[in-house]
Amino acid sequence: MSKEKDSVDIENFKSTADLTSNPGFQSSISIASKAIDEKPYNPFEHRTVEHPNSTIGSVVHLLKACLGTGILAMPGAFKNSGLAAGIVGTIIAGFVCTHTVAMVVRIAQDSCVKLKKPSLSFSETCGAAFTLGPKPLQQFGPKVKSIVDYSMTVTYFSVLCVYVVFIGSSLKEVLDFYYPEFMSIQAYCAITLVPLVLIGQIRNLKYLVPFSAIANVFILIVFSITMYYLFVDLPPVTDRVMVASVTTWPLFMSTAIFAMEGIGVVMPIENEMRNPKRFLGCPGVLNVSMIIAITLYGIVGFFGYLQYGDEAKGSVTLNLPEGDIIAQAAKLLMAVVIFLSYALQFYVPMEMITRTRKGKESKYENFVQVAIRTGLVTVSVAIAAAFPNLELVISFVGAVFFSTLGLLIPVVIDTVHRWEDGFGFCGYHMIKNIIIGLISLIALFSGAYVSIEGMIQDFGGSSHESHNATLT
Repeated sequence: MSKEKDSVDIENFKSTADLTSNPGFQSSISIASKAIDEKPYNPFEHRTVEHPNSTIGSVVHLLKACLGTGILAMPGAFKNSGLAAGIVGTIIAGFVCTHTVAMVVRIAQDSCVKLKKPSLSFSETCGAAFTLGPKPLQQFGPKVKSIVDYSMTVTYFSVLCVYVVFIGSSLKEVLDFYYPEFMSIQAYCAITLVPLVLIGQIRNLKYLVPFSAIANVFILIVFSITMYYLFVDLPPVTDRVMVASVTTWPLFMSTAIFAMEGIGVVMPIENEMRNPKRFLGCPGVLNVSMIIAITLYGIVGFFGYLQYGDEAKGSVTLNLPEGDIIAQAAKLLMAVVIFLSYALQFYVPMEMITRTRKGKESKYENFVQVAIRTGLVTVSVAIAAAFPNLELVISFVGAVFFSTLGLLIPVVIDTVHRWEDGFGFCGYHMIKNIIIGLISLIALFSGAYVSIEGMIQDFGGSSHESHNATLT
């Protein structure tokens, strides 16, 4: 019995030895061992950031990006929706904007793993979604990246126009108290040209740091003063409309999108985090920041409209008492904040233009840079002077640019990204993307239509007044 067992063991050993000595088997073992030893590419481990942001620092950066001129426009947005509809609409708009941002970040992180790149910008993420997507769409990756780059440039240029209108409106509000109807809003926009041209010549971000620091201090003062006035002698809630006419809802929707959408700054913040895994998730940087931001939007919008009703303007600071020195100081400080922020926003379109001109520099490059920067500032001031209604300008920019960049493009790239892997249970992700896409298109066309219609009426009215003044 033992001899038979020994002979069987010997035969098994021989067959195993023959198998392991086989070159094909050795190759298979080598590949398997390599696959086990080789870890999946982790983009977070390959990022080299000179000064990484902490989790709390990233929350602060994202809040700073979200809480700008948009939050001051929320009372005007509530005027177009009503108190009850405004609260519901703010929550829905906030949820949708947060979700689309989260989609872009997830796609970026997945694409980094596949492409073995440490980080991707927003436009690179959009291009990567197509490049790594279905074969018929892969050829469009570079074109999609370029389209998004140009869209970002135009979007941030439109924000510059909003800034000019804001500065001009603030100056007029203050000076009209001392010199009634001294100058038109167009003239106030025009006098910002020279200071904006000068600050627009700053070409290095590090030189803008002191301006941003001053702006941050001023904006805290302005918000404190504004919130004080919002809560003084509030009228009863019954004095305000709960649900406004459906015809004005597009103005609310596009203004809310303008206020909340920060798609352009999200990827730079995530890319410079010390621990990028904490950007998404619960509680993550994105969710915490947006919950705080949405709460503040709702508070300012609700109480701003409750306080000022149908008199609510494109920025609630413009509603502050004209004869109160503190209120006037808040208006002027906010104008200074926007003036100092102009240079930072101006950096985005200029960075794109500079990138496209690489390799085309000449010995007159310094002169060319000055000419381009002066020309862009002049165009932004000219557009602002032509359409100086702040509420309508904000609504138009939100409807046309931010609804496309912040809502439509994210759902398109998410659909392409998921195409080959499926859309989840009962096509949940496809249904959700279609709904968000429809919301963005409704905001785009209805918001743009209502805004343009209002601008035409304003433009026609101002032209008629100028004609009558000339005849007089």
